[in-house]
Parts: sequence; structure tokens; C-alpha cells
Amino acid sequence: MAQSKGAEETSEELFARADAALYAAKDAGRNRIVVAGQHAPVRARRLFPLTAAKQEPVVQPSPMPVPDTRALRILLVDDDPGLLMLLRTTFEIVDINVEEARSAAEAQARLAANRPDVIVLDVAMPVVDGLAYCRALKADPETSGLPIVILSGSDHSEDEAMAAGAEAFLRKPFSPLDLLAIVEQLAGGLFEGPFRLMTEERPEEQLLLYAHDLRRLLELERGQRYLLKTAYKETIGAFAGALEAKDFGTGAHSKRVVRYARELTSALEPSLLEDPSLEDGFLLHDVGKIGIPDSILQKPGPLTREERRLMRTHTLLGAQLLADVPLLQGEGLSVIRSHHERWDGSGYPDLRGGDEIPLGGRIFAVADSLDAMTSDRPYRAAYPWETAVAEIHIQSGRQFDPDVVDAFRSVEPKLQRIHGELAAA
Repeated sequence: MAQSKGAEETSEELFARADAALYAAKDAGRNRIVVAGQHAPVRARRLFPLTAAKQEPVVQPSPMPVPDTRALRILLVDDDPGLLMLLRTTFEIVDINVEEARSAAEAQARLAANRPDVIVLDVAMPVVDGLAYCRALKADPETSGLPIVILSGSDHSEDEAMAAGAEAFLRKPFSPLDLLAIVEQLAGGLFEGPFRLMTEERPEEQLLLYAHDLRRLLELERGQRYLLKTAYKETIGAFAGALEAKDFGTGAHSKRVVRYARELTSALEPSLLEDPSLEDGFLLHDVGKIGIPDSILQKPGPLTREERRLMRTHTLLGAQLLADVPLLQGEGLSVIRSHHERWDGSGYPDLRGGDEIPLGGRIFAVADSLDAMTSDRPYRAAYPWETAVAEIHIQSGRQFDPDVVDAFRSVEPKLQRIHGELAAA
């Protein structure tokens, strides 16, 4: 609880004292009231009790400061690459900054460059072992206050870790998530150790615990990946819609052509849809038009020769713009570059013909042309559906791949229903 001192106290000062009171109250336990600026009774705690619970003495801490909001930083010192990878995965997935060292000498260099909040130190290391290095760190006034977690196999004991000055001791194998809990508590200054875990566990149970922890990490990582993918899809959808509003005056074009192209692909080569970049390429096919002036995109009459040359650069501009986007590598980027190529080799930008044109580009050329003909443009009204269908048939073997046109014939009624659904929406 924080009370205002009156008019002389600013809102920022009041919020800072309230924040400090909140942290003090959390430390004091539930159902307690802590007034900012006063000492809060805090029970000394052990993260993993070693003996039966007993009444612990009350400790009077110094007034709680406003908490530091920077990311927790740890130094992992171990010469086992596999264990380093496991621990790095454990810590980085919860946004803890990780530095690594393979020896005491390398760890010393890391310390000089960037002081960590906690050191996780393996005993078995070359030249200088972990216990000796721990004693050296505790003997140095510059590093004596750094919390240290000792990791060890069966050759070393908790007593040895205590004698070396470590705050916590874990015997391998151990749960990565248990180590994470200890590190977070040590960094928060609430430690009392050395802590000890799993000394009585059977090896098979420890392996099962590893598997359980890794499964939880995998589930978390998959959830984060799903959220990232969803955000990516929403972003490119909004971007494509905004771009089309500049060209067509509406964002409906992308919805139609993506559905047309998906149906054509399913009819001709369903395996192509296994490439996740393909539909993104359909959606962002005209992204390069971001570099084309509105005066050309929205011109109500025919384009001049120079204007046509500039308009034709949009496929190259789009491919260059998205060339370094990892989620578009594959057929999607090919669609963006090649959807204006022609089967007879007279298209652009690369004058490719026949099977030299990527299949996704050949399929999308039909979908894009169908929608262009059946949509209002600044220089003409939309053609009737039947007229557009007849033109696509005529252009088989000229502008379009004959196999794609055959697939178009087989799904044309479905495409017309899609057109009607989206026109009514």
C-alpha cells in the first residue's frame, strides 16, 4: 500500500513507491499489508527444503527498491556441447540472456566483458575444474557476490560445493526446469543454499523427467511459432489489401485470386500446396506495384510505351523486395516473379516459355487473368464471365499452359461460384 505524501509528490514518484510496495507485499506473503517505505516482515525461504518444515525466523530486510526490469543474464560454463545446447534452449525460451564458456579461462574473459546475474558451473572441466574456479571467484572481491550453481556427476558431493562457496548444487542428470527455478531465485537475491535436487532419483525416472521437461518446452515453442505464423499471415493479408486498394480500389481481388489459384492447383498438382509459401505468393503477387506511381496504376486510358515499361518492372520489384523473407522462399517467390510470363515466351520479366516457367506462376497466370477480366478497371468495365472463360480457352498454348487450361475447364463451375460468393459478400 502506498499513500500519497501530498501535492509535493509527483505521480511518477507515487507509482514508483507503489511498485516497491507491491514487490514487498509479494515477498511478505498473502494476506499481509505492506506500506511503501516501511520494512516488510519477510520469512527466509529455501526453494527446495531439505528437512521437515519448521518455524523460520523473521528477517528484517532493507527497504525494497524499485525493481530492475532488464533481462536476467546467466553465464553457463561447461565443456559438454550437448548440455550447453539443452540449457541454452531452456533459458532462451523464457527470454533469459545466455553467455557460454567452455573453460574457466573463457569464462573469465566473458566475466570481464559482461557481468552475469548467476553463474552455472560444471565441475568436470579441462585445466581448472569447476570447484577450483568457484573458490577463485569467491576469493576475488570483484566476483565474490555472484551466485554460483555447481553441476556435478557422482564424483563430487554437496559438501564440496558448500566448501567452495557455491549457493546451489545439482547432481547430473537434473531437470532443466528445476535449474531454471533455482537460477531465477538466486538472481532475485532470495537464496539460501546450497540447494540440492534429485539425489535419490533413479536414472530411469530422471530420463523421464528430462523428456517431460523437453515436451513442455516443445509445446511452448510450438505455441510461440503458431502465434508468429498467425501474426505473419494477418500482416501480409492487411498489406496485400492496402496495396490492392491503391490499384483496384478494393481488397477483394486478392481473396478471389487466391481461391481461384488454390482450386486450379488442387486440380492440376495438389502436392504443390504442401509448399507453405505458395499461397503467400498468390496473395502478394503484385507487391511490386508499391513502386509504381498511382498516376499509372489508376490511369483511365491506355498506357504509353514508357508507362508499360515501368508497369512491367513490378514483378522484379516484388521479387527483390521479398527475396530475404524466409517464409516466402520456394514456390511463393517464383509466383511473384513469373506470373506475367507467357507460355509462348513473350511475357515478362525473363521471357521464359513453356516448362521453363515455374508451375506456380503458370497456374497463377490463369487465375489472375480470369479475375482481371471479370473486374472493373479504371479504363474499362468488367467483362461477362462467359467472355473471360472463352478468352482463356483461346489463349491455351499461347499465353497459358495447355495443362492449366484443361484444369481450368474441370473446375470452372466452382470458380464461378467463388466469384459469385465474393461479389455478394
